[in-house]
Amino acid sequence: MNSLQNCKFVNVTPPAAIVNNAAFTTATLDTKGFKKVTWLIVLGALDIALSALKLQQSDDSGMSGAADVSGADFSVSPLTLPAATDDNHLFAIFADNRGKKRYQDLSVTMGSGSTGGFVNVIAILHDGETVPSTAALRGLTQQAIV
Repeated sequence: MNSLQNCKFVNVTPPAAIVNNAAFTTATLDTKGFKKVTWLIVLGALDIALSALKLQQSDDSGMSGAADVSGADFSVSPLTLPAATDDNHLFAIFADNRGKKRYQDLSVTMGSGSTGGFVNVIAILHDGETVPSTAALRGLTQQAIV
């Protein structure tokens, strides 16, 4: 097996309609069984900066009492929030899950512009205790292994 296959993909924020002056809908990520996660934030067209982009964690899937993950808030220096000029750019958070709470979620809010912007978020879970053996277990519809 190729070591690149030892991961699981989760479409946290699927591509959808443009958002302006509001939070994006995100899915809570269950990190159980995986040591690391890469959060890939894919920006589309923007006419305003994001007003929030940060990783949060909680002990439950409802994210009650969610706490910010230190070092993963783009409004806190040295990080900076994606600007209106960051059209089609990629941002990432690389998180070591050891010592963190089981559930994670990304808080993404678009500022108030003329039209807003598009954002897609994909989480890639790495270093699983059990290696996913099929496309479905990797969170995929299909896969090509070459």
